[in-house]
Amino acid sequence: MTQAINESPESSFGPVKQIEAGVLNVGYVEAGPADGPAVVLLHGWPYDIHSFAEVTPILAAAGFHVVVPYLRGYGTTRFLSDDTVRNGEQAALARDTVALMDALNIDRAIVAGFDWGARTADIVGVLWPERCAGVVAVSGYLIGSQQAGALPLPPAAELQWWYQYYFATERGRVGYDRYRREFAKLIWQTASPEWKFDDATFDRSAAAFDNPDHVAIVVHNYRWRLGLADGEPEHAALEQRLASGPTITVPAITLEGDANGAPHLDPGAYADKFSGPYSHRTIGGGVGHNLPQEAPQAFADAVIDVHTY
Repeated sequence: MTQAINESPESSFGPVKQIEAGVLNVGYVEAGPADGPAVVLLHGWPYDIHSFAEVTPILAAAGFHVVVPYLRGYGTTRFLSDDTVRNGEQAALARDTVALMDALNIDRAIVAGFDWGARTADIVGVLWPERCAGVVAVSGYLIGSQQAGALPLPPAAELQWWYQYYFATERGRVGYDRYRREFAKLIWQTASPEWKFDDATFDRSAAAFDNPDHVAIVVHNYRWRLGLADGEPEHAALEQRLASGPTITVPAITLEGDANGAPHLDPGAYADKFSGPYSHRTIGGGVGHNLPQEAPQAFADAVIDVHTY
């Protein structure tokens, strides 16, 4: 078990930049030397780029070219067209990452994240290994499928996914729209029960949920997993590949906090999904689901180390 380091350098992001990439105009922050090895850091729900506010300067100081985008439906990222489907399926999010790399002329990058971001990192490693120099994924192998999502779980496991079933209803969509901040704070508290974040920390991230597409993307993401919403035809072939549960061949490090209150598997359940150079680290010290923000040094160390594999 690796112990979390509580002391981290104080940091703040520079100005958010914007770039057209695929179907989006992506808001992102950038740090470190432009010619350094690239790393794309991906947040999840309900979080934002500030999960990496302390990871970023550590990696930049180590010589990495760090890119931290707002996902579709968050912060300053916007769709280029009003006619584009507000699609939250996993393949669409992964394609967003590759499109951003294309727009920034990044040929290969380590892709690292947690929650939705970890799933995206896994997918980029599977579908575009030539573009992925390594994967760092909190909670390991998170690639799913609608077929898997259709299978009922034991009651205790189903209870952990209560919000997914809430979002399956119109009441859930309206409720999340009305109580975005209250909902997100509840998830932060339950997913990281030992993390004592203050109001300023939460409010800084919660502003990202004011994005006009946020509710549509979140609701579609969870409904798609249950087979209650369709994906887009252009992603169907990719989803078919992902549904087979392909192994990740690029170098990878998986992480887990010792106090993660969100649904997650035991690391032994997914170890065989990583067939390249691989290791797992459990981070001690009461670290929950938002591992990059709760244990920034441990997360940054994983990125630095996977670069050497």
